[in-house]
Amino acid sequence: MKPESGKARELHTTGNADILNCPKTALFCSVKCPGKLILDTYDLAKRFREEGPTVISGFHSPMEQECLRILLRSSNSVIWCLARGMYRRIPAKPVDCRAAVAEGRLLIISPFSDKRQQVEAKTAMIRNRVVADMAAAVIVAHAAPGSKMESLCHELIAAGKPVYTFDHPANVALLQAGARPIQDLDIVALARGAR
Repeated sequence: MKPESGKARELHTTGNADILNCPKTALFCSVKCPGKLILDTYDLAKRFREEGPTVISGFHSPMEQECLRILLRSSNSVIWCLARGMYRRIPAKPVDCRAAVAEGRLLIISPFSDKRQQVEAKTAMIRNRVVADMAAAVIVAHAAPGSKMESLCHELIAAGKPVYTFDHPANVALLQAGARPIQDLDIVALARGAR
């Protein structure tokens, strides 16, 4: 996989690396998210929990962290990609991940060496690119106008990557750029690797 810099990166892992072989669906949401989209994203995460796609995300924004909590309440596989080096111990915050790693349903990955201990804007951008590149489809609950996430989505759409978002006025720029409405999304097909 080639992150934004074009430089191939080695992935460091903790957990069941076999999860990397599953079809993956990326999940992103900007830090600030309109209330209606928060509710819609909760519902989407519950559908993911019930219908079983392997979700990959940085699980960094508050909404993404809530989705991680919901997803870990199922037997589905989840991949958490860090924007820093690996944790020395499996984290208990923002959600306790120890049981999910031990049960083989959570894989924590990082494209950075252990020397990188802090998340920075640059490492977050690289992490998001790695997540998007690994996924068969990308779901963006909300990308704030003018944000780096919105810019990444435009690049992905231009490259032909399926990008989905909620049909909401706050996401009009993504929809106009070619993102597909989430209501057109077949989650069961995503779980099988179809787009």
